[in-house]
Amino acid sequence: MFKSKGIWVLIILVILAIGLFMWAKGVYNTMVVQDEGVKTAWSQVENQYQRRLDLIPNLVNTVKGYASHEQETLEGVVKARAAATQTSIDPSHITEESLQKFQSTQTELSSALSRLMVVVERYPELKANQNFLELQAQLEGTENRIAVERKRFNEVAQQYNTTVRSFPNNLFAGIFGFQQKAYFTADANAGKAPEVVF
Repeated sequence: MFKSKGIWVLIILVILAIGLFMWAKGVYNTMVVQDEGVKTAWSQVENQYQRRLDLIPNLVNTVKGYASHEQETLEGVVKARAAATQTSIDPSHITEESLQKFQSTQTELSSALSRLMVVVERYPELKANQNFLELQAQLEGTENRIAVERKRFNEVAQQYNTTVRSFPNNLFAGIFGFQQKAYFTADANAGKAPEVVF
């Protein structure tokens, strides 16, 4: 009689152990899938920023042909582009600090491009140039794509962060080294209206 009770207890313990293992495996695999989703979303953000970086030399060269004495503005765009190409993030370690540094260089580049577009306003023949118009349209399209991919990245990162921070997943996340991912945030100056001087 005691032997049969011992077997049933052993069977129940084995079933519980298998159930616990399957649950832990599912939690771990969910975190892995979501972590890979964040990395994929980040690579799409980088692709769009790279597309913008690739358009800039053509844009600068086109403007240079018409506005060669605007050297300071053109050099500012080239320097900002160089800084942006040197700033990258390891998608495995997207921290708030690294994302802020990345965002800062991209903001500087956007600012330099804005100054370039103000310069372009002084040259009607440049604004009518077909090559410039095409480049400008591609740049605008790329800016829209960047916004879409940043939003998508934030959504995927939020889903991952929610999983990693939820109990008891947070225990497994700590054990296996899954850390929260940072989000893109609005630029600190985004709420300020631009100053227009005539």
